[in-house]
Amino acid sequence: MNNRAPEEWGRLQVFTGNGKGKTTAALGTALRAFAVGKRVAIVWFDKGGTHYSERTLLRWLAEQQTPMHGALTLVACGLDRIDPVTGRFRFGVTDEDKAEAARGWAEAERFIRSGEHDLIVLDEINCTMALGMLPEAPVLAALDARPANVEIICTGRDASEALRERADLVTEMRLVKHYFYKGASAREGLDY
Repeated sequence: MNNRAPEEWGRLQVFTGNGKGKTTAALGTALRAFAVGKRVAIVWFDKGGTHYSERTLLRWLAEQQTPMHGALTLVACGLDRIDPVTGRFRFGVTDEDKAEAARGWAEAERFIRSGEHDLIVLDEINCTMALGMLPEAPVLAALDARPANVEIICTGRDASEALRERADLVTEMRLVKHYFYKGASAREGLDY
């Protein structure tokens, strides 16, 4: 674990908790970094499929890279857990889920070790580890060994105590009320 001066890039941020907004906060930070010319990589764990609205804009931004913009690298991993007809979420972990998590981690680890990105967002990695799709030890080891200038954001429910201890910032989104629990389906453009 590294202690860094406040003005330097290279901190570890964790957005966790049962409330909505973890991915949204991470993507907002990624957009800020990209807007000031930083090189950003986003790896989505356990979010396969093509229905995530934010990816449309992010893919477009990635194509707009010019000398005055940063670079944006996007990797989506995981099976599609949202049923396109009902909008309901599929629970449970399959061997295919684990294989997709391993594929995502291989990309993320390569980004971390290379030091070529200023910011790396590991979206849903917390719950991917908590659900046993990805072992925690190699993730923690890579975070500990990351280049000093690489900022990392880990999102998802159930961030482990070991990850929280390493983090420079931990934000916990707390669920107070959610329309899903009244039977509402996820809404395009608002929830995905």
